[in-house]
Amino acid sequence: MTPTPTYTERLATARLLHRFNFGPTPGQYAALLKAGLAATQRTVLEHGLPDPGLDSVVAPNLPDLGPYPPGNTPAATAFYQAMNTGNQELVVWWLDRMVVSHYPLAERMTWFWHGHWATSISKVGYPLPMQRQNNTLRHYALANFRDMARVMVVDGALNYWLDNEENYISSPNENLAREFMELMTLGVNKFTQDDVTAAACALTGYSTVQSNGNVTFDEQQHYDKPLTVLGTRGKLNAESLAWLITSKAQNAKYIADRIWFRFVSGTTTPPSSLEESFKGRDIDQLVSTLVHSSAWSDPANSLVKSPVEWFVGACRALKVRPSSLNTGDLLWGLSQMGQVPFNPPNVGGWPYGQAWLSGAAFQYRFEVSQLIVTAADLSPLNVPTSKMVEASADWLGVPEWSRRTASTLAAATKTPAEFATLALLAPEYAVSA
Repeated sequence: MTPTPTYTERLATARLLHRFNFGPTPGQYAALLKAGLAATQRTVLEHGLPDPGLDSVVAPNLPDLGPYPPGNTPAATAFYQAMNTGNQELVVWWLDRMVVSHYPLAERMTWFWHGHWATSISKVGYPLPMQRQNNTLRHYALANFRDMARVMVVDGALNYWLDNEENYISSPNENLAREFMELMTLGVNKFTQDDVTAAACALTGYSTVQSNGNVTFDEQQHYDKPLTVLGTRGKLNAESLAWLITSKAQNAKYIADRIWFRFVSGTTTPPSSLEESFKGRDIDQLVSTLVHSSAWSDPANSLVKSPVEWFVGACRALKVRPSSLNTGDLLWGLSQMGQVPFNPPNVGGWPYGQAWLSGAAFQYRFEVSQLIVTAADLSPLNVPTSKMVEASADWLGVPEWSRRTASTLAAATKTPAEFATLALLAPEYAVSA
């Protein structure tokens, strides 16, 4: 007879599934509890395999829409309609990928890096450069961070978002240089203003086509004299600047700490082994070290799910493809909860933690829950009513319902749709305990 999993085992398994795979598919949590923690660790780390789920998702064909048309004309109306349609298709396409992937670690890491290299379509405007950036993030999501940084520093959407179009030798714009060091590679107070000034000079000469994200380099417009950045002097361009900055030990610490903060806890301290594993800047190795750490059984390491993580997890559990839902209702609901892919509020990305647990957010989470449940496969609830509360914890990957939540769910067992809605709204599901 298989022993009943302990609460600690249920907690660690649930955390790994929710934080690295967006949450379990029906039956997966119970199966992995039987298989053991090592099997769960192997499962959440799987990536790069043939994925029939992803194969079923067709990427939107986003044309280069060209310059903004002048005036209030039929051509302008068609242009803005095409831009809006492309933006919506892009969001739903990525949500579909997150939900249907059989091996979602790569999508989960792409989502993390989207918040790290936070770039917003609200300013970029065009969907095509955002799609190209998204594909770049996916390509490097589990690769080497130095390679990622070298490519991202000349990414068209990021360059436009951070005003590198306005960076000239005669009048340097420091926005990209400062944010690249402060938010993306080193952290606050790990460089000087002189470093920013020099880095901005290294980033001159680059031009971006806003409508498609193509970046070109003009040597005649580039500052070609030696520069001193972080104590090293020499001639620098964007790629060599990124390579220099990411060679610093502080870069390994900053990224390792940020991974811990986003995947484990914002209040506990990462072990030194995490930074050590990232010395070569291998993201895959960093994630593997984290997955195999002892963090998952520590009760202190709880995290509130962001709206997108909550939504994707719910869709995975209830077998709902986002593109099957009403697009307008879905995007409105996510926007009201405060998080729509491709549209972070600023270069720092979205807030995390308790900010997502406001009363207003709960109201819109309720409406989105109803949207999901209307299209859901509720067959996991086809059990005797006396078993529904227990079965739903295994279905959704919840270590344990509180007494209050269990009582609320027990009162709704005769109405599966209401029961499922209440379960998705429960604190134990909104928070990765």
